[in-house]
Amino acid sequence: MTDRRLDFRQGAGAVTAANVETRAAVTELRATGRRLEGYAATFGTPAAIGAFTETILAGAFRATLARPGADVLALLDLNPGNLLARTGNGSLRLSEDSRGLSFSLDLPGTTLGRDVLAMAEARLLGGMSFGFRATDEAWPTRDRRELRAVDLVEISVVQAFPAYDQTSVSAPARALGRAEAAGRLRALTMGTL
Repeated sequence: MTDRRLDFRQGAGAVTAANVETRAAVTELRATGRRLEGYAATFGTPAAIGAFTETILAGAFRATLARPGADVLALLDLNPGNLLARTGNGSLRLSEDSRGLSFSLDLPGTTLGRDVLAMAEARLLGGMSFGFRATDEAWPTRDRRELRAVDLVEISVVQAFPAYDQTSVSAPARALGRAEAAGRLRALTMGTL
């Protein structure tokens, strides 16, 4: 389970992301060439976050995705020093569909990018995370939170300890044939692998 507040600082007050909530999730993750694809968040999937259960509602990311000039980062383990991609230069692409927040990111040709790709292909990654500020939320009961709209700050590939563990991770190695990779993906998604 992950529920951290981030405080990013770069230089003397240049960038501060105070009160940014993060959520980690085991989600579908695919490696294709130097690209990772999958879901950083899924809709309607309850997650135990400390003393309450949280659910993300469909459309929660819509405002961020529609905002001109929004620059959402893709990080490793929520660390701004481990930058993988960003929407500002087109190396990170985000969209909402009926399932959740879909992403596609082009890994850089750096040591970090190669390491993340190797971990994805070996299926060593724990899942995905996202950092946000809630802009519209509801508490139907004292212990149940619904995220209706969020200001998305970042998504992260996480190596361990997801909060949303109801979904699965799959990153077939490049050497696998398409049929075998698809079979593994189905098995992981159904929880049979």
